[in-house]
Amino acid sequence: SVTVTFFNGDVKRTLADGTVIYYHCEAQTTHSTYPSGLEVVQFPNNQREKHHPDGTREISFPDGTVKILHCDGREESIFPDGTVVKISQHGEKMVEFANGQREIHTSQYKRRMYPDGTVKTVYTNGRQETKFSSGRVCIKNNEEKGKLEIASYDPFKHLSLTIY
Repeated sequence: SVTVTFFNGDVKRTLADGTVIYYHCEAQTTHSTYPSGLEVVQFPNNQREKHHPDGTREISFPDGTVKILHCDGREESIFPDGTVVKISQHGEKMVEFANGQREIHTSQYKRRMYPDGTVKTVYTNGRQETKFSSGRVCIKNNEEKGKLEIASYDPFKHLSLTIY
């Protein structure tokens, strides 16, 4: 290996396999470039960034959170508690919680799905729908203040609609 020390305190080390490790003294960061094209930047706060040859970036934060920025515009964040947030290239967000609940955020609605099969959807106009695993459905319409519509369907009973 070859090591070069610069007047400003920076150090560049080139290993026999072609790996280049550059230490930036003032910023206290290490930038490693591997023969595969992978680049890794290590910051003094223990944040680490990996820049893959295909354009994908992976950022590991000191708290254990990992954020992946895909070259096609998708994003994925994995939190220490097991929560995973995925954002599509179109801006739709999917949140998967460790307790089994999932949320979808689009420009038209936000929807939460519970492990028991219940699904709650809130639309941008304020309308709320809750579909229970039993088949019962509740709808709250906020377009007219104070108006609440509850449509209930029980597979063993009749369909009923109540407007308050």
